[in-house]
Amino acid sequence: MSKTFLKIFVLFAVFVLSACEIWHDKNPENVVRTPVYTAKVEGPTYPEIRTTQGANRLDLESPLRCSVNWNTQQMISTIPYNLTAFNLVRNGTNDLLPRFEVTGFSFDTMPAERALLKLTKEAGIKLVAKDAPYASISAENLRGELSEVIDMITEAAEIYYTYNANNKTLRISRKANFSLYVPQSRPILLAILDVLRGAGITDFTADFDDYSITFNGDYELKNQVLNLINYFEENPILIAFDVRVFTLYPFQDKDIDWQAMTSVFDFGAIKSSRTGVLGRVLTTSNDINVGTLKAFLGRQARVEPVAEGKFVVPNVWFSRFDIGKCAPRSSKEADLSILAKASFEQNDKIFTDLTLESRDGEITSFDVRSKLGENFLIIGLPNGIFGVNKPRSETIVFMVPRIIKTLKTNKHLENNL
Repeated sequence: MSKTFLKIFVLFAVFVLSACEIWHDKNPENVVRTPVYTAKVEGPTYPEIRTTQGANRLDLESPLRCSVNWNTQQMISTIPYNLTAFNLVRNGTNDLLPRFEVTGFSFDTMPAERALLKLTKEAGIKLVAKDAPYASISAENLRGELSEVIDMITEAAEIYYTYNANNKTLRISRKANFSLYVPQSRPILLAILDVLRGAGITDFTADFDDYSITFNGDYELKNQVLNLINYFEENPILIAFDVRVFTLYPFQDKDIDWQAMTSVFDFGAIKSSRTGVLGRVLTTSNDINVGTLKAFLGRQARVEPVAEGKFVVPNVWFSRFDIGKCAPRSSKEADLSILAKASFEQNDKIFTDLTLESRDGEITSFDVRSKLGENFLIIGLPNGIFGVNKPRSETIVFMVPRIIKTLKTNKHLENNL
């Protein structure tokens, strides 16, 4: 093989290998990459290290959430609050933008980050778009201070911005960090926590000392929270639910005879019965309460308390109560949640939509119509829904609705416990 031929062969091989890895054309956006295979180097492995379970189980909400006084329940109570206590604050520092007059700034249907890049480039400001692309917008002949024009663009695109004067950098993002300060009332604080969970929002931190809730939110969530604040202006009613969950283990490995309730309790103690996708919900008089219910069931089964707690539903809003917050994490019902939407109507009637959910999704739902002073009892939930088929067992949920009327005032109030 001649030296000339060998050089040509080597050059051709290098060209082929290079072409297999990456190919460029004149347009940098049209870059086609093919897989590059590399050898995997095995390093030393270490056991996975996690935060201890004891630390993860610390929940400052539990003392407030998981305590119910079944002996002194008030069907209607009134809570005064100072309207000025509601305050939504955006957290973080935001330096003043440079004084820069904008005259006749226009653009036609482009993503907000491109419009801002065009605007800030002239002012010598670096733009960082955290989670672009954003909504496409148009504008014609925008005028005013640079800060005013940026406010117009970001509000139209529903994004937030922060400016760092030290490095002249403008950062834009869909979300910002907020703190909502609420009246110093535990039921009101619980109501807002439950509404956030009812909307599927769980990434927040509650401070039970200064009565605040901190969260990251986009425009939609911020507006939802503002609507909740405005709600207290027009709808001063909260529906509170005291909840007790039991597991029943029948003595003779057979189903609970619920029909026996009609002979044990006076006629009319059970007001109505509705069937759901799974189980049934009974509305009952106060003759059927936690004590009389345990006495009745104790003749047929071993009754084991799972959890008790309370949650609050602002009128016509959705709220969520996670049983696991008030139950041992090892219990099979720890993944059970109650999603409720309730409204208090004339003639002391309460309309309630109840949904029971587990980690795998909806278990069952009920549409309940009741009067103030009546209780709910959900029965017939076999523990097979939690993956437990033996021994035979059943979960029941007992709920007592109460009405809380909020009363706004301009007076200074001490903590409403």
